[in-house]
Amino acid sequence: MRLLNAIQFQHFRGDLFGGITAAIVALPLALAFGVSSGAGAIAGLYGAILVGFFAALFGGTPSQVSGPTGPMTVVMTTVFTALVARHPDTGAAMAFTVVLLGGLFQILFGVLRLGKYITLMPYTVISGFMSGVGLIIILLQLPPLLGYMSTGEIWGVLVQLPTYLTQPRPAAFGLGLLTLTIVFAAPPKLNRIFPAPLLALIVGTLVSMLFGENPEINRIGSIPSGLPTLQLPTFALSELKDMMVYGLMLGVLGSIDSLLTSLVADSVTRTQHDSDKELIGQGIGNCIAGLLGGLPGAGATMRTVTNVQAGGRTALSGMIHALVLLTITLWASPLTTIIPHAVLAGILLKVGIDIIDWGFIKRAHRISLKTTGLMYLVMALTVFVDLITAVAVGVFIANLLTVKKLSDLQSSRVKAVTEPTNELSLTPLEQSVLSEAKGRILLFQLGGPMSFGAAKVISQRMRIVKDYEVLILDVSDVPMLGVTAALAIETMVEDAVKKRHHVFLVGAYGGTQQRLGRLEIDRFPEVHQVENRLEALQTALALMQSSEPIPIPNPRQ
Repeated sequence: MRLLNAIQFQHFRGDLFGGITAAIVALPLALAFGVSSGAGAIAGLYGAILVGFFAALFGGTPSQVSGPTGPMTVVMTTVFTALVARHPDTGAAMAFTVVLLGGLFQILFGVLRLGKYITLMPYTVISGFMSGVGLIIILLQLPPLLGYMSTGEIWGVLVQLPTYLTQPRPAAFGLGLLTLTIVFAAPPKLNRIFPAPLLALIVGTLVSMLFGENPEINRIGSIPSGLPTLQLPTFALSELKDMMVYGLMLGVLGSIDSLLTSLVADSVTRTQHDSDKELIGQGIGNCIAGLLGGLPGAGATMRTVTNVQAGGRTALSGMIHALVLLTITLWASPLTTIIPHAVLAGILLKVGIDIIDWGFIKRAHRISLKTTGLMYLVMALTVFVDLITAVAVGVFIANLLTVKKLSDLQSSRVKAVTEPTNELSLTPLEQSVLSEAKGRILLFQLGGPMSFGAAKVISQRMRIVKDYEVLILDVSDVPMLGVTAALAIETMVEDAVKKRHHVFLVGAYGGTQQRLGRLEIDRFPEVHQVENRLEALQTALALMQSSEPIPIPNPRQ
C-alpha cells in the first residue's frame, strides 16, 4: 500500500474548480459546526483545513473532500461539554486529545485492514443512526435559532425548550427564519452557481447589521487569525477510560461516515476506492487536527459531490479546498466576527433535516414491523443515550433477527426419512431401494450453508427416528459447514456407531470435506465415504441383506 498519494496535474483545471467550489460550500458549515461544538468557529475552520488536506494527501478516495460533519460534531459537542465542565482549565486540551485518539484508532483500523468490514452494517441501523444524528442537530440548534445559547446537551435543551419556544427573541428568531427561507427556497440553478448556505450566511449577516449592537443577537465574536498552535496531548487518570471510549466512538463513527461517502464517490465517478488506505488517511488527518486544535472530520457527502460535479477528480481537489479555507482563515477572519449564531443555527437546521432518512421512514412500516421498530430504537438510543450504544445494540439485534431467519431457512433444508417421500428429490431407482429397505435405512439430507443455527434442528431430527440399521448422511448440497453444525453431525455419527450401525457419508467435498476431515469423522470403521446417494443406498441394502462382508467403496483409497 502506497501511503502518500501522487500529486497529479492532468485534471488540474477540474480539480481547481472543484476544490474552490467545495471550499465555498465548506466555509459556512465549518463555522457553524465549530460554534455548535463549543470549541469555537476557528476549531471548525482548522478541522476543515487539516482533515481536508491530509485526508486527501494520504486517503484512498481521490475525489473525496473531508472536514467536520454532523455526526462527528455531535460526538465532539458531547466530549467538549463534558470534559470542560469537569476540568475547566484542561478540559479543552483533553477534548482535542480525544480527537487525536480517534485518529489513532482509525489508523489502527486501516492497518488491520478492517475497512471492508466497517460498512457491513444493516441499512436499518444506518438509517436509524443517521436520523438520530439529524434529530440531535435540530434539537441543539433550536436554542440559538430562538436567540439563546445552546447548552450542548440534549436533556438540557429539552428541559429549557418550552421556555425558548414561548419566549423567543424576535431579532435573532427573525434572522434564523430568514436563513431557513434562503437555504430551503434557493432555486437549484442558483444553488449550483452560488451555494445556498453561503448565500444565507452573507445575507443573514448583512441584515443583522441593520439591528446594530442588539443584545438579542449573539455573534461569533473575534477568532484567531493566524496559524494554529500545537495542542500537547493532555490526560487525566480519572478521565482516561472515558477519553478512550470517546476516542473509539470518534474513530468508529468517522470510519463509517467516511467509507459511506467513499461509496457515494465511487458511484458518481465510476471508480473504486481503497477502504483501508482511506481509513489511514482520515486517521492521519484527525491526529493532526487533534494536535493543532481542530474539530474531528470525515468524508463529507455534500462537499464531495459538489467537488465532483465541478470537475474534481484527484486528491489535488481536496487539498486545494483546504488551501482556499486556509487563505480565508489567514486573511478574512475579521469578517467572520459579526456572523450571528442564529444564522449558523438556520444553516445547521437544514443540515439536520437533510440527514434524517425521510424516504426510509415513510416506507419502513410497509417493509416490516420489526424493521420499523429496530430503526426507531436505534434512533432513540442515538438521541437519548449515545451513538456507539445505538450502533452496537442495533447491529446486535439486527444480527439476531438475521440469524433467526437463516436458521429457519436452514432448518427447512434438513430432512430425515426412512420411506420414499416428496420431501426429497429421489430418482425412481433410489425410491425403489429405500422402499425395499423397509424403514431400516435412515436417509439424512442436508442442503445449503449449514451454520450454528442448523445444529439444533439436526439433533431434533435425529431424535425423531430411532429404529434404523444404516445411516446415510447426504451432504452433497452443503457448500459451507459451520463448526457447530459439524459438531452436531459428529455427535449423530458417534451415536450411530455406538449402536453398531453403519454410516455412509455422501458427497463431502471442498470446505465441507475439510471440516469433517479435521473432526476425523471417518475414524470409525463403520463410517464410509461414497460419491453419490444411489451408491450409498445400494451398498447399504446389500449390506443388510447379506451375511457375508460387503466391500465398501471409499473414494479416498
